Amino acid sequence: MKVLGIDIGGSAIKAALIDTLTGEIVGDRLRIVTPSPATPETFTRVISGIRRQLNWQGPIGCGFPAAIRQGQVMTAANINASWIGTNVVTLFNTATGCPVTVVNDADAAGLAEILFGSGQNCSGTTLMITTGTGLGSALFHNGNLVPNTELGHLRLADQVAEDYASAAVKTREGLSYQEWAGRFNLYLQRLEELFWPDLFIIGGEISKEHLQFFPYLSVATKVVPAKLFNDAGIIGAALSVRQHTF
Repeated sequence: MKVLGIDIGGSAIKAALIDTLTGEIVGDRLRIVTPSPATPETFTRVISGIRRQLNWQGPIGCGFPAAIRQGQVMTAANINASWIGTNVVTLFNTATGCPVTVVNDADAAGLAEILFGSGQNCSGTTLMITTGTGLGSALFHNGNLVPNTELGHLRLADQVAEDYASAAVKTREGLSYQEWAGRFNLYLQRLEELFWPDLFIIGGEISKEHLQFFPYLSVATKVVPAKLFNDAGIIGAALSVRQHTF
């Protein structure tokens, strides 16, 4: 079963057709700069344009940077505040003429890793952390998702965690890998204290560079990079169409 997967991020919107039986990308992978301002109108134009460019008429799965409850956008940390209260499923369904499933973007990435990546066959509690523009989180117990955890908004070092330890902060403040890893390690330690996970999976673009900062992490929990790297969001968005029971 092929599904169009769309991963909406703070800096880019990525899309590709996904074989949901294998988790593989089929054909070309699109990358479009996230529009500014990140409003319902600008996002809807991009999503519609992606559907037209790929000449797609089937189901669409979308990872969205917010907590999503029954299709409604509940938070707006890295998007325009006008999204709050919007039914994004209805909006995208109408704009594309296709059946659309929308889930939290980190939950989508986590779903891909649980089914086809570093979280396969893992028991107990697994926490997928995506670090890019912000800090996303996906919490699983015995492979079952607890949606919309949004743990990047915990307080850490007297500020919001993603404002202290995201990959974007590393770039913005010119931190070395060792300096940034110290901050990220503090964040993982806080998550350990709260959830006592059996496994951390680290995703986002910076996961490709895990050898640069993993040696500086000292948490007791096992830490592994995302196997699907930054494609996890696209793949998981598509998988959410057949896995969407949350």
